[in-house]
Amino acid sequence: MKFRHLLIACLTIAATFVGRANAETYKVDPVHSSIVFKSKHIETSYVFGRFNDFGGTVNVDPDPTKMSFDVSAKVESIDTGNAKRDTHLKSPDFFSAKEFPTISFKSTAVKPSGNSKLEVTGDMTLHGVTKPVTVTIEKVGQSNNPQFGERVGFYTMFTLKRSDFGMSGMQPMIGDEVELAVAFETAKPK
Repeated sequence: MKFRHLLIACLTIAATFVGRANAETYKVDPVHSSIVFKSKHIETSYVFGRFNDFGGTVNVDPDPTKMSFDVSAKVESIDTGNAKRDTHLKSPDFFSAKEFPTISFKSTAVKPSGNSKLEVTGDMTLHGVTKPVTVTIEKVGQSNNPQFGERVGFYTMFTLKRSDFGMSGMQPMIGDEVELAVAFETAKPK
């Protein structure tokens, strides 16, 4: 009887380590990734922008429920193609970049959601406010290239209300809803 309990304990420990061995941490490659957004201007057209300084990690596992996403962007890197507008967006009227320098997303749960898709729930922190957000993330592809090494690509598009994060200034001239398109190519460290 003692041998049986010992055997079960050993198998449980081994299964735990095998599960952990499958999970691999990949780093976001900012050169081959993008965070782009759009927002309405005076209910007439869209203005686009991007964040140029961002990074993070994705724990990749064959079991999607063991995966995790931890990504962030520096507000100072906002780029709409217009320096005056970028300075205004960094001001207390919008992002308050000096007070809240980082936008982050840390997953709390991941589950499969159809072919190559994941339903990812996590905490989004923006403008000093943290709220739960659920997005559908597509696994775009995976490769092992002699030049670039092992890579996995992810893509998502989702909409946030900036007022949910305490950024309600200049409405309705500037739209409340902001649509984001996020494409991450992640690399396994060599």
